[in-house]
Amino acid sequence: MWKHKIKLAVAALLALTVAIPASTQQAPLVPNPASVPVEETASPAAPAGLDRLTKSDVDTWLDGYMPYALARGDIAGAVVVVVKDGAVLTQRGFGYSDVAKRTPVDPETTLFRPGSTSKLFTWTAVMQQVEAGKIDLDEDVNKYLDFTIPPYDGKPITMRQIMTHTAGFEEIIKGLLAFDVQLKPLGDILKERIPERIYQPGTTPAYSNYATALAGYVVERVSGQSFDDYVERNIFGRLGMQYASFRQPLPDKLKPFMSQGYELGSGKAQRFEIIGMAPAGAMSASGAAMAKFMLAYLNDGAPLLEPATTKQMLTAQNMSVKGANQMALGFYEEWVNGRRAVGHGGDTVYFHTDLKIFPAEKIGIFISVNSQGKDGAPGAVRSALVDGFADRYLPDPNAKPPVELATAKDHAKMLVGGWSNSRRVASSFASFVYLLGEEKIGLDADGRPVVAGVPSIGGGQRKWIEVEPFVWQDAYGKERLVAEVRDGQIVRWTFGMVSPFMVWDRTPWYATGTWLIPALLFALAVLVLTAIAWPAGWIARRRYGAQLALTGRARTAFRLVRGLAWLVLLVLIGWLIVVMGIENFESHGKNDWLILLLQVVGTLGFFGLLGAAAWNVWLAFKGKRSWFSKLWAVLLTLAAFILLWVALVYKLVSFGAGY
Repeated sequence: MWKHKIKLAVAALLALTVAIPASTQQAPLVPNPASVPVEETASPAAPAGLDRLTKSDVDTWLDGYMPYALARGDIAGAVVVVVKDGAVLTQRGFGYSDVAKRTPVDPETTLFRPGSTSKLFTWTAVMQQVEAGKIDLDEDVNKYLDFTIPPYDGKPITMRQIMTHTAGFEEIIKGLLAFDVQLKPLGDILKERIPERIYQPGTTPAYSNYATALAGYVVERVSGQSFDDYVERNIFGRLGMQYASFRQPLPDKLKPFMSQGYELGSGKAQRFEIIGMAPAGAMSASGAAMAKFMLAYLNDGAPLLEPATTKQMLTAQNMSVKGANQMALGFYEEWVNGRRAVGHGGDTVYFHTDLKIFPAEKIGIFISVNSQGKDGAPGAVRSALVDGFADRYLPDPNAKPPVELATAKDHAKMLVGGWSNSRRVASSFASFVYLLGEEKIGLDADGRPVVAGVPSIGGGQRKWIEVEPFVWQDAYGKERLVAEVRDGQIVRWTFGMVSPFMVWDRTPWYATGTWLIPALLFALAVLVLTAIAWPAGWIARRRYGAQLALTGRARTAFRLVRGLAWLVLLVLIGWLIVVMGIENFESHGKNDWLILLLQVVGTLGFFGLLGAAAWNVWLAFKGKRSWFSKLWAVLLTLAAFILLWVALVYKLVSFGAGY
């Protein structure tokens, strides 16, 4: 159970309000919707691709896929919208927005929470202010703020870096999502905790909700309007998006249209989620409203932006690994069947969304579901839907099976090792989660890479084929893994949809779980045995009338070491409770007293145990003790050193309740 809790904590830190594709999740097997027949009597000679992209065909195709997929994943409801050539081709609701009341999803009016897909509206607002001459993409962002973002090595951050997720911020999770709270003004939230800068600006894609919220605050500052007012007047109003809002809670007129959110579609409805940094993911919108947004960008931005601004916004900025999908300005790109799509995914706890537009083809697709489902179902459903849509209507006429390069085995060996996600908490105790969640790459029996964190849609291991130098493709799918080589070594890699805003760098030797986890397990075993042996020895001596052979300073050291062993053990149990509680967003802030207590007591315990253990070793070798007593004293000192090492590297010894 505790391992499951730890995994949930890792997921909470890595996946909240960012679309994680099905390839990164354990997922139920769902059929590829491209293979669902339009009708049983369909002719083998039926036209392929765009020729059959009609409302009738798409509706029949969706009817063959969505009901089964939702039922298989225990998802209550979903909305799917397809636009083409300046008009809505189809918009469909599936399942229920309120299971208890049997209220069906209405694509016109039912509101879903698109999570980080909301960011596209924030970036649109930014670019409107760029057009107005009030924001310069390459100016120090502090020019627009009433507080200061500290420089990194003397370098400020710019709006361009914010929009490409290369500002260099660490992730923060505390306060990102809550229930039944009254939000402070956006500026106050941003000033309370400025995340640590862990990368030089412009060098490393590292997804940041804080940076997006900062961009929203800049819009407030330069426009003189609240973010909610600005978006309503300048985006929703221009597009006629009547069923859309960033406001939390929703305005009274929209509350009746809000879909319930569910853990499981077969379970009870959950409360409305409050996104702390609202511009990063707080929007509620219907499928029809999102269709209007897609159509605007497929119409060169009108009536939101000028064509030149839209073109600039959708142009790749080339800041991720060369050869991988790149960030544009706010949109991320994804190459699908040789065609370029741009868009954004999004996740809250209960709602899961994907939006993609194909600018050259004038086509867009939007899907959102209202349940967490089971076994990663939302990721599987939306990934299979979008891939199936592309395979059915936008096939690659030049698709061929991947051919493996002769260098495949040698290059695969260069990938082996431990890797750290660029999107991570770095300055607080929550960084300990990343020791447990470190990505490890090994080799299979054929010498191909084994990347556990990028399983297939069914949760199985992928067969990676090197198709270009340091570019691997799934032998049976479309997923691609791309590595960056410097001085003959692979230093960074990324994959698929996350590559525009997230990369993996090799974990430093001092922090990698390759040796640190076995060492930590050894240290914990020694600590537990030492702690247990103290009362066990006392009971045994009392029963048989024996006396502790040690006297004077040796006895003092003996007792001090064992007392500190118990103290450190209790501190570690406390940290385990705190880390497991990260997934419970309602606990954020409520356990600050425990965090601060563990930091103070833990600092005394970790340093004290090493000092006492070293003193005990000196006394053991100085005195006439048995060889086992001396050996155990050495092992305990080594264990104390390892525990202090882990505590320092992963910030268990630190001060502050932020994470």
